[in-house]
Amino acid sequence: MKSRAITTAAVSVAWGLVVAVGGYAVARVVQRLVSTEPDPATLVWSAHAGFFWRSWTVAYAGGMAAFVVLVAPHRSGAAARALAPGIAIAAGLLVLQALFFP
Repeated sequence: MKSRAITTAAVSVAWGLVVAVGGYAVARVVQRLVSTEPDPATLVWSAHAGFFWRSWTVAYAGGMAAFVVLVAPHRSGAAARALAPGIAIAAGLLVLQALFFP
C-alpha cells in the first residue's frame, strides 16, 4: 500500500511539473501576442517582472494539476502511461515558444 501511495505522489508531482512547463510556454506566447512589454535594455527599473509573474502563475497551475492527479481515484496507472506523451508535448511547446517568441 505504501508503494502505491509513493507512486501516485510521484506521478502527480511529475504531472504538475509537466503542466507548469507547458503552461509557461503558452503563457509566454499569449503575453507576447497580446501585450507589449518594454525593452529591457532601455528600462532601468520596473516593479513588474514578467518572468516571475509567469513563473508563479504556472507553478500555481502545476500545483492544481498535481492535486487533481493525486485525488483522482484509481487513475495513477493511466496518468503514468500518459506522462511520456505529456512530456513530449510540453517540451515541444517550450521549443516552439523559444524559437518563435523569445
